[in-house]
Amino acid sequence: MSDQSAPLQQPRGRAYEQMLEKVRYEGAYPTREKAEEAVRLVLAGLGRQLTGDERVELAARLPREAARVLTAQIPNPQPLTGWAFVKDLAARTGASLATTRWDTGSVFSAVTAYAGPDLITRILQHLPSGYALLFGRAELTPAA
Repeated sequence: MSDQSAPLQQPRGRAYEQMLEKVRYEGAYPTREKAEEAVRLVLAGLGRQLTGDERVELAARLPREAARVLTAQIPNPQPLTGWAFVKDLAARTGASLATTRWDTGSVFSAVTAYAGPDLITRILQHLPSGYALLFGRAELTPAA
């Protein structure tokens, strides 16, 4: 016999739970809910920046729940620089730039684990400057 008074919760996949735990650990979030807020915020923002094959391939590698957040967004015709990306996310939430930068790095660390280095390299080649640092990489500029 089931408990009819219990709220219905949409089951989350094991991979998504693992992603949330990775973000929670990397970002030192006090609860899984705080980690999930960061994941949803940052992936939605990234979904507004990515287009093309890289967007499709990243969505295929992420847990289903994370992929839905990423792909539910309509890409901006004019992608933001890495710094403008952080400022945009901070403005949407009212959080400080430092907190938003922390959230972004924590989530991108987990995204990198799912995507792999080759896909992240391709993604960075298609985004404006400033994203490499958000993904924990050096920002390299071509020689003049």
